[in-house]
Amino acid sequence: QVQLVESGGGSVQAGGSLRLSCAASGFKYRCNCMGWSRQAPGKEREGVATFYTCGGRKELADSVKGRFLISQDSGDKNTILLQMDNLKPEDTAMYYCAANSQNGLCYGVLPDYNVWGQGTQVTVSS
Repeated sequence: QVQLVESGGGSVQAGGSLRLSCAASGFKYRCNCMGWSRQAPGKEREGVATFYTCGGRKELADSVKGRFLISQDSGDKNTILLQMDNLKPEDTAMYYCAANSQNGLCYGVLPDYNVWGQGTQVTVSS
């Protein structure tokens, strides 16, 4: 059974930085798609970034390009990191780590995930 454990998040002022981490365990296959999505109150879930654990193919939503970076932990390829810089109030949301562990397809910023983390809150004040 795949499990995703998130850490990071919190409250910062606009222009600040935060880093989210997501450690996965229980993958059946060697290569998987992992990523982050977010949901603000009253809004639909939005894809933020995806990362393919074999080869490092990554995608970022247009709304975060130039400010966010998704990467892979150098010591554990099943741990992904989301570095968020120059945060804006509109980045305030619950951030969810997710994975596609069934077929590894990893296209777009909101692929067909089948596993979700519990979420971590990010709040950016102006």
